[in-house]
Amino acid sequence: MQQVNIKFNNVKQVQQFVNMIINFDAHVDLGCGQKVVNAKSILGVFALDLSEPLLLSYTSKDTEFIEKIKPFIYKENAANLDHAG
Repeated sequence: MQQVNIKFNNVKQVQQFVNMIINFDAHVDLGCGQKVVNAKSILGVFALDLSEPLLLSYTSKDTEFIEKIKPFIYKENAANLDHAG
């Protein structure tokens, strides 16, 4: 199982994310701390604290899946560099 941190900036991004990953044959969990939900469940995702980065765990090795989730990957270090300059 692979893991990456993701972050949503608005409700539309959550909807886009869930609608996109539903089409992949992979087990995908999303969570923060002890609260983990099926990332293919829009109600489950909305039950999480979306103000913080979330841990996405997935079983897919499909390169298309990885490309599709790239826009949602949390880029903490890049954001910190942008504010430092």
